[in-house]
Amino acid sequence: MLEKGKIYLGKGDAAQYLDLKIANRHGLIAGATGTGKTVTLRNLAEGFSAAGVPVFVADVKGDLTGISTAGRHDGKPFLAKRAEAIGFSDQYQFSGFPTLYWDLFGEQGHPTRATVSEMGPMMLARLLDLTDAQEGVLNVAFSVADDEQLMLLDLKDLRAMLTFVADHAKDLRDTYGNVSSSSVGAIQRDLLVLENQGAEHFLGEPALDLNDFIRSDFSGHGVVNLLAANKLMQSPKLYATFLLWLLSELFEELPEIGDPDKPKIVFFFDEAHLLFDDAPDALVDKITQVVRLIRSKGVGVYFITQNPADIPDDVLGQLGNRIQHALRAYTPKERKAIKAAAESFRENPSFKTETAITELGIGEALVSTLGPDGVPSVVERTLIRPPSSQLDPLTPEALTEVRGRSPLKGKYDTMVDRESAYELLQARAEEQAKRKAEQAKVDEEEEAREPKRRGRRGDSLWEAAAKSVVRSAGRQIARRLIRGLLGSLLR
Repeated sequence: MLEKGKIYLGKGDAAQYLDLKIANRHGLIAGATGTGKTVTLRNLAEGFSAAGVPVFVADVKGDLTGISTAGRHDGKPFLAKRAEAIGFSDQYQFSGFPTLYWDLFGEQGHPTRATVSEMGPMMLARLLDLTDAQEGVLNVAFSVADDEQLMLLDLKDLRAMLTFVADHAKDLRDTYGNVSSSSVGAIQRDLLVLENQGAEHFLGEPALDLNDFIRSDFSGHGVVNLLAANKLMQSPKLYATFLLWLLSELFEELPEIGDPDKPKIVFFFDEAHLLFDDAPDALVDKITQVVRLIRSKGVGVYFITQNPADIPDDVLGQLGNRIQHALRAYTPKERKAIKAAAESFRENPSFKTETAITELGIGEALVSTLGPDGVPSVVERTLIRPPSSQLDPLTPEALTEVRGRSPLKGKYDTMVDRESAYELLQARAEEQAKRKAEQAKVDEEEEAREPKRRGRRGDSLWEAAAKSVVRSAGRQIARRLIRGLLGSLLR
């Protein structure tokens, strides 16, 4: 039943596969809560790993940690029943897969960091929910930092840079434009909120080396990179911004390789609607562009969401491999969404797709994947195969043990704070303050000497005045004497 170069998904009237050669054409896993999306995601991650393809998975609910450990039948009789139902019993084996655990907060896995410069003003503006005017000021701060060769690595660097541009707004106006102190103040307040949400753990160094995601173990299995997102989901903008940054960095760093025999790496983004909720048009355009072009770099992107309508049409149109679990129709809006989802499949004459979507049981899905020629297959009603790894999450003790064997142990665990904008601007401020203090001391000494000079000049003036009076009086007396003497002689 298993075929080389393909991932076995399950069976309906016929076995359903995902061809690795077209797996970089992206995909969608959709369905209502509790219909089996997470198991389907796990199966795909296992299949890619077994084929030597590294995987990145955002674990939103925290129930995928067991993927590193082999499953077992104990307490899970439905696994064997499902394997038997699809004729998979003889080939069904339990196994674990090499897994690296990541966490933006560094609590449940390796810390995952990016620098402020790597994030860039557009991503940060979205994360902070800035107005156009505030985003303009943020762009000025980044431009000045670039021109002054000041590295923006963490939040305190950005704060220091914003304070600098506010203090020098008049000097910067002609070159960079107006910098409003009210906009700077608003950004600073938003940064404080972001810090309270834990962003200081994410923004800094050592920054994530994307090559650490693209790894295989000694047996050739691709590593499953599992991002703990259960706490991260409490800050949905941070979650969305991180995922967008990750895609953008991959797009910029990876070389063009066309359509390889298998992807270089595959990403699974759960709760995908968070990437697009309240996103400005410019950002949605960027996401669309990255998704469209990143497949030529051998990267597959799979979105997991409750309803395909959660994803913009421009992005949805690029998702060729589709697995649709059950949707429920309780309102006119939901019925409309089901109809739209059904129309995205290539019709199967054996059943009505729109009706089937509402009738699917747990673990059952409508499957349509791209063929070698890029044409979608006819949709098939499929019972998804049971996973090979442990369905239950790892206990804290088991998770600690697995993490302790990580080949990246120690690389990201300690945050580094090297000299950057904050330190350099602080040094400049201290130097300027020192020069002002020295000048003030010189001025003070000058002022201390000045009264003495003024006193000496005062005494001289008074002396001169006195002498002048004396001389004047003397001359007057002399003239009187002379006049008296002459008068006596002329008589």
